[in-house]
Amino acid sequence: MRPLRYVALGDSLTEGVGDPVGNGWRGWAALLAGGLSEPCAEFTNLAVSGAQTRDVLENQLPAALTLRPDVASVLVGVNDTLRSTFDIEKIAERLDKVYASFTRQGTAVLTACLPDPGTMLGLPGILGNPLARRQRAVNHVVHTLSERYGAVHLHAVDDDWIMERSMWSSDRLHPGERGHRQIALRFHAMLAHRGLATQTAPSPEPEFPPPTKSASLLWLATAGTAWVIRRCNDLLPQLVRLAAVEMRHRAKGTTDRLDRRAAHGVSMALAGLSAPEWMGMPDSVGMPDSVGMPEWKGWPEPRPAAEPMVLTDHRAVPEHRPLPEGLPLSDRRLVPEPQPAPEAA
Repeated sequence: MRPLRYVALGDSLTEGVGDPVGNGWRGWAALLAGGLSEPCAEFTNLAVSGAQTRDVLENQLPAALTLRPDVASVLVGVNDTLRSTFDIEKIAERLDKVYASFTRQGTAVLTACLPDPGTMLGLPGILGNPLARRQRAVNHVVHTLSERYGAVHLHAVDDDWIMERSMWSSDRLHPGERGHRQIALRFHAMLAHRGLATQTAPSPEPEFPPPTKSASLLWLATAGTAWVIRRCNDLLPQLVRLAAVEMRHRAKGTTDRLDRRAAHGVSMALAGLSAPEWMGMPDSVGMPDSVGMPEWKGWPEPRPAAEPMVLTDHRAVPEHRPLPEGLPLSDRRLVPEPQPAPEAA
């Protein structure tokens, strides 16, 4: 019997940034691979630092499909929120294609909802709120599509360890070794429940001492600064504009309009997706009891101005069962009804 085959797709989080081993990165995906099967799982990491959903769809997915993996992780989207080209409809369309492609092959897909970078960096609300709004939109799309395709979904944004400083690396954007181990542990538990992880789970305790303060400062002054400059060249002009819009609405007491506008964008993005070809998928693929996307729950009320906005969607991914026979491909329950257009700013 061949060993289980696991392929990881995504950005710097899955590449392993924040968990240095030797001259490279290890990360949560490599830690997870070590506890999947005996003989040891065949592990391929295709993740690339800075990758966006478009990179995963166009570059990483074709390579992954040729390997015909049993398990594939797809954690991506944070970099999309940091670009001036952010488009939630395109993000939803790309992720839908990626998840559908793996599901048609009978591959178990791993996904996650992630914290927004503004919160992790401790940005003031005027700058952090626009980024939080974008990440919340991405997370809702990921959560919804995870239910649609029966993915193994980690709602990491609500985990207690997320806000523990010791879990994060010097840049505060990537987990340190402890944080990577927490992600691996949680995915291992869910895969074990499905019978896809049969070996010992990774230890939560770090193998290496954390970087010294001087080493952290050196990293921030070199690689960290370069990272900020690359991102700011693209994002900063738009972030200034978004902050100005945030200030104007805050002064008028109408920031809820921005939330409603973002919610409307997510609703339209999901409504625009075509129904998946369920009847052509393997029998092993399950669907939630609701058979399709969850009902839109609306956008959370904005927090006070002094606090960074964080995700508040606490819904758990339900247990899955085989799709009922005879479900027509045109069943419109697979997409939510569009939300009313928000008021003009």
